[in-house]
Amino acid sequence: MMKFNTTTVLLPHQQDAVNKVLGLRVGALFMEMGTGKSRTAIEIVRLRQQRLSNVVWACPVALKDTVKAEIVKHTDASDIYVFDERTSADSIPVASWYIVGIESLAATNRVAMALNNVITDRSMVIMDESSYIKGPFAIRTQRITTYASRARFRLILTGTPISQGIVDLFAQMKFLSPEILGYNSFYSFANNHLNYSEKYPGVIVSSHNVEYISKKIEPFVYQVTKNECMSLPKKTYDQFTYSMMSDQRDLYQRAKDYWFDRVAECRSEYQRSYIILGMFTALQQVACGFWHYRIGKGKWGLTEVSHLRLEYLDDAISRASGQIIIWSKYQHDIDQIKVFLDEKAITYSLFHGGVTEKNRTAEVARFKAGDARVFLSTPQCGGHGLTLNEADTVIFYSNGFKYSERIQAEDRSYRIGQTKPVLYIDLWADCGIEDRIYKALKDKGSVVDSFKREVEAVKALDKKIQREALRKLKEAL
Repeated sequence: MMKFNTTTVLLPHQQDAVNKVLGLRVGALFMEMGTGKSRTAIEIVRLRQQRLSNVVWACPVALKDTVKAEIVKHTDASDIYVFDERTSADSIPVASWYIVGIESLAATNRVAMALNNVITDRSMVIMDESSYIKGPFAIRTQRITTYASRARFRLILTGTPISQGIVDLFAQMKFLSPEILGYNSFYSFANNHLNYSEKYPGVIVSSHNVEYISKKIEPFVYQVTKNECMSLPKKTYDQFTYSMMSDQRDLYQRAKDYWFDRVAECRSEYQRSYIILGMFTALQQVACGFWHYRIGKGKWGLTEVSHLRLEYLDDAISRASGQIIIWSKYQHDIDQIKVFLDEKAITYSLFHGGVTEKNRTAEVARFKAGDARVFLSTPQCGGHGLTLNEADTVIFYSNGFKYSERIQAEDRSYRIGQTKPVLYIDLWADCGIEDRIYKALKDKGSVVDSFKREVEAVKALDKKIQREALRKLKEAL
């Protein structure tokens, strides 16, 4: 039996969430980022602890230390075990709280076997950022769903349950219980709710019977947004747009010529998505002053050109009076920004895939303590789960291609506890790819998906006018 006390008080909306879910063996907290999902989940555990031997908290690897910090912050619990590279079925200790990175379940059988051994019928399994298991055929989804099926209680947490449509809900609900939707297989779910393209097998074009899904999941879901439950300071936005230099424009045109012809000639929609992603990545890289391209199997080339992005970063930093978050998508950019910050004698914390888990924890602590003015990170690594309310200026040196990624990164500093207005500054090069990214984020969509639809519309035209339409599409890019 678990035994711990909480040390902080719930907010009204968190209490409402507890009241909704507590009487259920399975439930979902669809609470917008920054509204306190973790504290709510901890309260549910506290109220059930007499019936539990342990809690397994699965989350993205980058959030393991954050989850532990949340448990320590809100409780007097001490027997917390975080899975690491040494964890195995033979060595795992007895604990009340187990924290495991969800990606590790697919990466190594050692972690999967250890986790399987600690889940019993007296366990509660929490799947944090449950959008990480939205793929029903992914190894990590299948493993955590199978192991958790033995647990007495199951809970999922996410602020973004749907990014691609109701297809995302199947695996998340199956993790809780197949009985919620009433389908044991994805194919049964798909037959009843998804419409597929006749021309491109496997491509979802629309959904139907959505009201049925909504009614089925409603008894198990608590949902709230920040606007509904909190009064936070104002968000403000600014953008710095600059012209590309002559050599940069030449390289941009070379990259566009190389990639666009491949997009236009591709007949497979699956392949076209990857080619468009490759093209947009190349063009965005050039907008940042470099192009990292493949020159052979396992071999890559790098071309760098002069650019003004770092100068505009300097201007953006000068706008800030307090601590700053800088989000940058590419490691090459991170490396350049590090040199720039060193030259300016600006202290910074690093948080990206090349930093070890142990060092990431130390880097976050440095920033939160005020020992670093800048938190420099990739949104892929730091865009989920972290609370960085110390920053009141957020600079997007380069953006991702999806709105869901952007809002996750924005809300690292816009959540419970933020007392200052937050300024968001975007750096944009004056070129087609940056214009498209801006529009996609404004429309809360995906730049790759929107461009793919445009290409498909052109490809459906009569051959006589298709060439001219493709030329205009390329010119606009």
